[in-house]
Amino acid sequence: MKQAALLSADKLRQVAASPEPVSFRQPPHNIEAEQALLGAILINNESHDRVSAFLDVVHFFDPLHGQIYETMAKLIQAGKQATPVTVKTFFETAEPINEHLTVPQYLGRLAANATTIINAHDYGRTVYDLAIRRTLIGIGENLVNVAFDSPVDSSPEEQIQEAEGALYALAEKGKYGQGFLTFGNALTSAIEMANNAYQRAGGLSGLSTGLSDLDNKMGGLQSSDLIILAGRPSMGKTALATNIAFNIAKNYKAELQSDGTTKVLDGAVVGFFSLEMSAEQLAARILSEQAEVGSEKIRRGMIDEDQFRKLVTVSREMSEIPLYIDQTGGISIAQLAARARKLKRQRGLGCLIIDYLQLVVGSKRTGEGRVQEVTEITTGLKALAKELQVPIIALSQLSRQVEQREDKRPQLSDLRESGSIEQDADVVMFVFREEYYVERLKPNEGTQEFMEWQNKMMMVSGKAEVIIGKQRHGPVGAVQLAFENQFTRFSNLAKDAYMPERLE
Repeated sequence: MKQAALLSADKLRQVAASPEPVSFRQPPHNIEAEQALLGAILINNESHDRVSAFLDVVHFFDPLHGQIYETMAKLIQAGKQATPVTVKTFFETAEPINEHLTVPQYLGRLAANATTIINAHDYGRTVYDLAIRRTLIGIGENLVNVAFDSPVDSSPEEQIQEAEGALYALAEKGKYGQGFLTFGNALTSAIEMANNAYQRAGGLSGLSTGLSDLDNKMGGLQSSDLIILAGRPSMGKTALATNIAFNIAKNYKAELQSDGTTKVLDGAVVGFFSLEMSAEQLAARILSEQAEVGSEKIRRGMIDEDQFRKLVTVSREMSEIPLYIDQTGGISIAQLAARARKLKRQRGLGCLIIDYLQLVVGSKRTGEGRVQEVTEITTGLKALAKELQVPIIALSQLSRQVEQREDKRPQLSDLRESGSIEQDADVVMFVFREEYYVERLKPNEGTQEFMEWQNKMMMVSGKAEVIIGKQRHGPVGAVQLAFENQFTRFSNLAKDAYMPERLE
């Protein structure tokens, strides 16, 4: 150990005694691009409009260039001309660049050397991209330094989360938006949506849930929508969510375009945040639904050889579908958003499901209660749906006041903890099974009440309602579905009035 220390000390002395200068790596920058951009703006202020949406003062490597850009931006925003003459008044007392060049003289040179304004946007992107690289270097250096000198009470998981947060925050800064769109562009998008709906089977503008009556009521799941699926315990919220997730993922079809991008023809890649159940429990539930083998039998091993073969066959088919499960409990809204963005980039996320809303954690700012926390979560989910341009289905619990009413059908006022759930959601749906409540009112056998109860059970058995309490794009109302309790599966309800067409 002592010998190693001596060797390193000798090496240090050799470096110190070396007559050759030690070279240092400089952070990435391009002074010429900064000068060309500033010169372009000075001779034509319209160049500022081409870069102002994404370029800021902090993106300039040279501090003087940042000050010049900021001064020009303020003049232009005030409706004034930014020229070497008008800008130099703000730098009359500035420290000279060197003994031969003052800042006002430098402004004149910038304008004189600006030969073109056509490439102003490209110059701006160069300056911006190099600034992002410098920030990445800073994050990397901080990551190394903290890892070397981390406090005793700081876990590696916390450092990983902080590094992920910094990287994703940096990634989000680059998404500066499109700005204003002309009404013509918006109309073109609307016509494309209508054309896609016309060409798609079922005539839906959104993703099909696999439940035709629900699709007809909603037009499918619309991109950028936040959909709240609420209900009391044992109503089947998770079952309906898994049914929809499987149906969407099963229908996924895509083709590779000539430019290397992938065009989705039907269905979608589905991300499922299972905050209550483990991934194995969720997979077992979906397996039970699709193989039509009771989940209780699967858990207890009470299956025969034929049922086992069916489970194996169905599991092979299911393993190919693009359904991704995240079983992390107590996840924060920031972590959830970061993982959804990552799945979007890597796999092409098309639909996101969260089971359930009350298990997501907010930032927990000091002095804020659960109501403010839920408001932060729902606002964040709506913003995420718009950013990723995918429908987000978030399951939610209902308050106990439902149980106090004679009519147990839920209402918007039953949503727990925050009015922001109703406010931020584009669609609010409630799952209701009257069979659950009637079954628990069973009277003694042989009585008149028992006969009436039997008749009531026959009417409601195997049926469920999805009550649409709010929908920004369409009507509200109830949709009747079939529910197979042994498989926890929802399906289309066969109506007596619907008779098959007679073949000629």
